[in-house]
Amino acid sequence: MSGRSDRLSVFPSRMALTIMKGRLKGAQKGHSLLKKKADALTLRFRMILTKIIETKQKMGEVMKDAAFSLAEAKFTTGDFNHLVIQNVNKAQIKVRQRKDNVAGVSLPIFEHYTDGSDSYELTGLSRGGQQIDKLKKNYSKAVELLVELASLQTSFITLDEVIKLTNRRVNAIEYVIIPRIQRTLEYITSELDEREREEFYRLKKIQEKKKIIKEKKELLRLALKAKGLEPDEAPNLIDDDRDEDLLFNN
Repeated sequence: MSGRSDRLSVFPSRMALTIMKGRLKGAQKGHSLLKKKADALTLRFRMILTKIIETKQKMGEVMKDAAFSLAEAKFTTGDFNHLVIQNVNKAQIKVRQRKDNVAGVSLPIFEHYTDGSDSYELTGLSRGGQQIDKLKKNYSKAVELLVELASLQTSFITLDEVIKLTNRRVNAIEYVIIPRIQRTLEYITSELDEREREEFYRLKKIQEKKKIIKEKKELLRLALKAKGLEPDEAPNLIDDDRDEDLLFNN
């Protein structure tokens, strides 16, 4: 029999057996649901990881093009930093956040959007306008990729923590809770079976005692009849003040 620490502390009864069976069924169902949740999160986790790798590779190419276009614009137009600083008074590309639900887990998603018109659209009008326009497009694309990469990495970190927590719960249910409930069921079943065997033995002993008493009464009746006495004249066991213990007398 398992030790008390390996099972739940319950009194073995039919009600406890029913309750433990219900708890076992609930634990098995919870394990199944958590396992499906972990599988769904792991699938999304791998998809995000693949996308992060692709985005980082693309980010390297875009930043290289942006840096090269900046060198071209400076070579053609000269130093135009002061013009940009004078014309830009608010951010043109902004970021907003929304939530995406994956198997009950809320993931933050960042999206970029353009707010207002181009505040430095006249920069480079005198010369180098083509290079300036190319520079703006390249850096706008770089900012968009940065926002996408930030969104992916935030979701990646969030999913990583949730997957670890879910897997710990799955393992706890599979290797601790369910085996403990099963050992408790085995203990209750064994105790109930032992009680049934004791009850059967007790009833059997009572029947044997009754059979012996009946045989003695029959022998007494025959003995009295042989002596010519009527059976009604014999002592009545029911009227006897002493009530014999049928179970514990030898």
